[in-house]
Amino acid sequence: MIDSIKKIRKTNSLDFKFSILIPTWNNLDYLQLCVGSILKNSYYAHQIIVMINEGSDGTLEWVENQKELDYIHSKENIGICYGLNSCRSLISTDYVVYANDDMYFLPGWDKALQDEIFKIGHKKFMLSATMIEPAGNNSCVVVENFGTDLESFREEELLKSHSRLIKNDWSGSTWPPNIMHIDCWDLVGGMSIEYSPGMYSDPDLSRKLWELGVRIFTGKGNSLVYHFGCKSTKRIIKNNGQKTFVLKWGISSKTFMEQFLHRGKKAELMLPDKLLTKSEKVNQLIKKIKACL
Repeated sequence: MIDSIKKIRKTNSLDFKFSILIPTWNNLDYLQLCVGSILKNSYYAHQIIVMINEGSDGTLEWVENQKELDYIHSKENIGICYGLNSCRSLISTDYVVYANDDMYFLPGWDKALQDEIFKIGHKKFMLSATMIEPAGNNSCVVVENFGTDLESFREEELLKSHSRLIKNDWSGSTWPPNIMHIDCWDLVGGMSIEYSPGMYSDPDLSRKLWELGVRIFTGKGNSLVYHFGCKSTKRIIKNNGQKTFVLKWGISSKTFMEQFLHRGKKAELMLPDKLLTKSEKVNQLIKKIKACL
């Protein structure tokens, strides 16, 4: 695996605000839209690092010809966990953003995050932008349909409408696009490879940050991206991340998200420490035992 990974840095700017990591797997059309939206709609200049898995659909050639893009290329699909970790040596800013290639970034997404980081005033946080999705009932998401694929995507309508889609800040940051300080990323070791190719690696990263002492997990309701949804994950053989999580942490990911991070509830300045009751501990132990069977 190591021998097949190529790392190329083409950019060299001291003005970059964030380093945006975008893993992609033969998804060129969506990647082009995603990168274009960052370049067009961002308030600040950012380093964009594309993590190319295979790239046999023309992705590699396209990225090679874009002077604004640094990139990692693996000849085989190494998934999100290995892929994001492989980007570390290219990161040139203090803040790392993990994004999906099937996201369209809306105007001001980055200024809203930067303003919140300035207000926080320290490194111990994880923030997320808020996704707009065409369907679903996720309390952390704005549900409004501007297209389910590139052919039906109504970009101009979305750009005209996005300001009315702003929602209140919410608690439970874990999903991309998320942002953290590079020191936190390094201290917890980035993504955990036992979740490879990647299912449930997001809540695991939040759980590791919780162990580090992070108590700010806020989703910013005025930082918006449109998410087409699972355009790559539908094609992979998924790992049993739910089982891995409960065996690793002794609690289910649902319990962590709901009882520790207060997923979908009104954002809190600092989340309180959480101690499970005896009955809750017994319940989680039963879940762990079932996961072992």
